[in-house]
Amino acid sequence: MKKTSSIKKLNGFTQKVLLLTAFAMLEVYNISAQTGVAGGIGAATTQVKNAYTYVGPLILAIGGVVGLAGGIRVYIKWNNGDNDVQKELIGWAGSCIFLVLVGTIITAFFG
Repeated sequence: MKKTSSIKKLNGFTQKVLLLTAFAMLEVYNISAQTGVAGGIGAATTQVKNAYTYVGPLILAIGGVVGLAGGIRVYIKWNNGDNDVQKELIGWAGSCIFLVLVGTIITAFFG
């Protein structure tokens, strides 16, 4: 008489359920074994806030320089009588508004 393992007697669905249950139990044990997670998350939050403290004003400064350069470019096109001054002006104003909003939102979100 041939001996068979008790696991081989189970159907495929039951084997999968048992395997997933064992895996879930091991993961719960693994998660509960970790210590100091809250302290690590707090330290990471502090580091991110410190880094982004300088990013908001930096973006506003870059926006000011780009806005000034774009304004000069629009003025030159306007004086030369180019046909696409309106398109250039709209693109320039949109980029300035975008940079100001991004700088303000980053400062508000991380500041």
